[in-house]
Amino acid sequence: MDRTSISGRASLELVDKFCCAGDRLSIDCDVNAAVEARARKGWNKFRQIVPLLTNKDVSLLMRGKLYTSYVLSCMLHCSEWGETTWILKQKV
Repeated sequence: MDRTSISGRASLELVDKFCCAGDRLSIDCDVNAAVEARARKGWNKFRQIVPLLTNKDVSLLMRGKLYTSYVLSCMLHCSEWGETTWILKQKV
């Protein structure tokens, strides 16, 4: 395990990948892991609200709003980077 020291006060472990603000970041700047994690989170949110999305008593307009606010917002949160957004749109 490699470690580095900061100003002699703190010691940090050097890693190849880590999770920051819900994104999977890697040393080689590969965005695929972050995109896959975001898509997985979106599918999990979708599965959570499937009963509402398939309920005929809920209006189509409301179902669309639920999907947009719950699923899409989860998938697109902090996806301002061009390449990440493009890859995510290709997977959806």
